[in-house]
Amino acid sequence: MKITSVRTAVIDGNFPWVLVRIETDEGITGLGEAYWGVGVAELVHKAGPLIVGENPFNIGKITELLIRCLSGEGSSGGATVTAISGIEIALWDLVGRALNTPIYNLFGGRFRDQIRVYADCHAGATPDPASYAERAKSVAGAGFTAIKFDLDTPNPYTRDISDDPHPRRQWCEPWNRTIGAAERNWMVDVVAAVREAVGPDIMVAMDAHWKFSTNDAILLAQALEPFDLLWLEDPVPPENIEAQRMVTHSTRTPICTGENLYRKHGFRELIEKQAARIIAPDIPKMGGLMEAKKVADWADTYYIPVAPHNVASPIGTVASSHVCAAMNNFLVIEFHAHDVEWWKDLVDGTPPIVDGFIAMTDAPGHGLTLNEDVARANLKPGSSFFGEYPYEC
Repeated sequence: MKITSVRTAVIDGNFPWVLVRIETDEGITGLGEAYWGVGVAELVHKAGPLIVGENPFNIGKITELLIRCLSGEGSSGGATVTAISGIEIALWDLVGRALNTPIYNLFGGRFRDQIRVYADCHAGATPDPASYAERAKSVAGAGFTAIKFDLDTPNPYTRDISDDPHPRRQWCEPWNRTIGAAERNWMVDVVAAVREAVGPDIMVAMDAHWKFSTNDAILLAQALEPFDLLWLEDPVPPENIEAQRMVTHSTRTPICTGENLYRKHGFRELIEKQAARIIAPDIPKMGGLMEAKKVADWADTYYIPVAPHNVASPIGTVASSHVCAAMNNFLVIEFHAHDVEWWKDLVDGTPPIVDGFIAMTDAPGHGLTLNEDVARANLKPGSSFFGEYPYEC
């Protein structure tokens, strides 16, 4: 079997979902997805000619070939690795279909029949903690046993004071990553309201999007300890692992991070220094299924759970779930499109997520069939539907 073409279609969801289709001379195809980003689809098409004629079963070789041949484009991280991830996922789907077996069987089989999903709720309709509580009850009522909210959202105590004629009246400002006491109290009130709304049995996580300084992140994490959070995510910028480690080891609130790291090399220091209690690789972004499994196995030597970040369509979400099923240290995977009503309609058959879980079936590959009518109706302007890219690679 030989690869004959690599094509893309970008779907205009809550993020641009970059779907990747690989075709072969035997008529078997694979469908993957790369994390969104400027230039990702272009890089997929640039990679295509490099692997045409290759045996699609040689996924490790193909991935290494792309990393080496696209080194000039930056294959140690960023959009280039993301493009390679989409190709890699499509190859696993293709191989699974060729062998008539699910992807999870290609990674040693599954530890679990269902994959727990957490719903990203973002925020309340207003900055009032009661609004966050209402949103939490609504999403939990849809069957999700795990939810997440953002804590870095605008609130009554944050504003741009650059034009304030009397800045000394407010000791914190938006660029030095500090948290004022009133703002921290608001965050605590939000978490308290959410926890009270959903009770003790719903997993609750909070996301800070790398906003705060080390000291302020520690104070916030310690203030949230009474609420038994699943985690506090990305409280400090991701570049400094020592700062991450300091926060992690200064609180009983679990710290989660990892969505901005690439390939196994990017996770090395984070894992070896035990700088997070939970790691969150974004699988269609950081290198693909095999790379994610390597990272998970490495984390497991330190008994660190894995909770993948995920903003993908059903294709990337379910494909990622297959390798999660094969991880003994998997915890939960993200769902970021709760408000996209047609998310589930992008694929045929039973909705991928039912009552907050993804069921692992015996269907070959990732088991999904793209609904072409829905995909075409939501195609990103300027994208072709798995056609040739509009320039020579």
